[in-house]
Amino acid sequence: MLKGKLRWVVVTLVALATVINYIDRQTITVLWPQHMAPDLFPDMDADGHKSILGLVSAVFILSYAAGQAIFGKIFDWLGTRVGFVLSIGFWSLATALHAFAQGVLSLSIFRVLLGVSEAGNWPGAAKANAEWFPTKERALAQGIFNSGAAIGGIVSIPLLAYLAIYLDWKIIFLLVAGLGALWLVPWLVIVKAPPKYHSWITDEEREYILSGQINEDLDADGNPDGGYNPSTGELLSRKQSWGVITASAAIDPIWWLFIVWIPTYLFEVHGFNIKDLAVSGWLPYVGAMFGAWFGGLLAQYLLGKGWTVNKTRKFTITLGCLIMLPSLLLMSVASTAVFAITLMFIILFGFQTAIGNVQTLPADFYGGKTVGTLSGFAGMAAKLTAFALTLFVPVLTAGANYTPVFILGAGLALLAIAAVWFMCGHIQPLKPRAAKAA
Repeated sequence: MLKGKLRWVVVTLVALATVINYIDRQTITVLWPQHMAPDLFPDMDADGHKSILGLVSAVFILSYAAGQAIFGKIFDWLGTRVGFVLSIGFWSLATALHAFAQGVLSLSIFRVLLGVSEAGNWPGAAKANAEWFPTKERALAQGIFNSGAAIGGIVSIPLLAYLAIYLDWKIIFLLVAGLGALWLVPWLVIVKAPPKYHSWITDEEREYILSGQINEDLDADGNPDGGYNPSTGELLSRKQSWGVITASAAIDPIWWLFIVWIPTYLFEVHGFNIKDLAVSGWLPYVGAMFGAWFGGLLAQYLLGKGWTVNKTRKFTITLGCLIMLPSLLLMSVASTAVFAITLMFIILFGFQTAIGNVQTLPADFYGGKTVGTLSGFAGMAAKLTAFALTLFVPVLTAGANYTPVFILGAGLALLAIAAVWFMCGHIQPLKPRAAKAA
């Protein structure tokens, strides 16, 4: 059943982990306006509730930033299998603890625990991608991973909104926490070892994966070196690393702007209630899902047509950002919910078209032992900028005026394009400086 297809089973499991990841983090955004906030803070008005959501969301993102760097190292040290067990195990526990929140302090602590542990999903996905896929399939694999985030949004909003009609919000957090525990069973059974040593993989699939990865003979001794794996100091001294970090820091806040604030925006600007949210609040994530698939398939198609990795990555990332730009600017004049949801559909489509290719850049530049580290640093930088934006959204949107944040999002998309073109330079496997000089 798995003959020649084990890598696709692995990518499916990681995508499923990403679905669970997003259901867990979206629980608070769906339940907050009409269930959690009135229960925990009955004496506050809507602006006060929005300020607290902004605060605990910013705390979550800041801890997520630290967790990206921490888990980037953990995945490089302990491997993909153990790294995911630690990440999803701890984030499921943290989700359950939300049911016991009593106020801002306890809720912030539980968001910190959730943020640190959930952060492992993305360096883990990048690590699994570099480990299980040849270069030409990585954008598609990353697109499948990323579609898990979109599917999580599609599933979580109607599911959680429907449950909120019948169940107390505390019970919902406990139910959601159980999903991660269930995921661990197939992961531990199937992902027993990396492809080089896995007993279930066929010789043909193993050869296909390994021969298509970064395997250069840098020292001319006749043996492949597995790519360039510099020290952390050397990694951070390369302009290309900072191009990856800057592109991630620029584009990622656009995603967080919508995943944190879609329900609140629809409640506040377009008069939604929980049933309205269940009916249509999930539609923007359909655009994200299609964008994730489109970005991956487009990159694979272009590489198959003979395009270089450099040309393919730059074209696809630029295309995704340019798709976002006009819709971000038009969001400020979206007078109806239908128009706003359509624009959000397009924005998240463009975002996912670009982000999958941004996330493959570490594997395009470096060997497998360094991918998790650079992905972790890039993720940390991205979450720091998302933290800053999330913290100030309640201030920037005073009086339900969201125009400043949408204009800011358009500027960030332009910055991402600039980072890829001017800082990343020519996208290809890097070599040690001594080897380059020789």
